[in-house]
Amino acid sequence: MISVTLNGETLEFDLDPDTPLLWVLRDHLGLTGTKYGCGEGECGACIVHLDDKPVNACITPLSEASGRSVKTIEGLSPDGRHPLQLAWIIEEVPQCGYCQSGQLMTAAALLATHPRPTDAQIETAMSEVICRCGSYNRIRRAILRASNPEAQNG
Repeated sequence: MISVTLNGETLEFDLDPDTPLLWVLRDHLGLTGTKYGCGEGECGACIVHLDDKPVNACITPLSEASGRSVKTIEGLSPDGRHPLQLAWIIEEVPQCGYCQSGQLMTAAALLATHPRPTDAQIETAMSEVICRCGSYNRIRRAILRASNPEAQNG
C-alpha cells in the first residue's frame, strides 16, 4: 500500500508503484483538472504540487508521492477564490484553457516562494508550461495582479 496525502486527505493505494501520478489522479480518483499533454514532462499541463513543489504528474511515479503531500488544481482553493484564480478571471487569461491548471499550479508555487515576483522570476518559473494559445502576457499580468492584493478588485 502506498499512502499519499492528497489535497489534505490521506489516501491509500494498492497500485503498481510505477503508475504515473497523473493516471492515479485522473483514472483512479476522477480528478480531471490535471491534464495530460505530452506524457514526457515537457509541456507542463499536468503540473501538481508534491510537498509544495511543482512536478510533472505524467512522469512522477506514485511511489515518489508515498508518504508525501500532493496538491492538485482541485485542492488549490476549496471555493475557487484563490488570488490567482481571481486574477485569471479579471485578466481573461484562458483561451482554450487546456494548460490552465498547470499554469495556475506553477504560478501558485512561484508566489509561495516569491510573493512579489519580478518579471524575470515569472518568466523563469512559467517557462515550464506551454500555452499553445500564446496567453503569456495575460498570464504574467495575472500573476502580478495576484501578488498585489490592492489590485484584486480590478
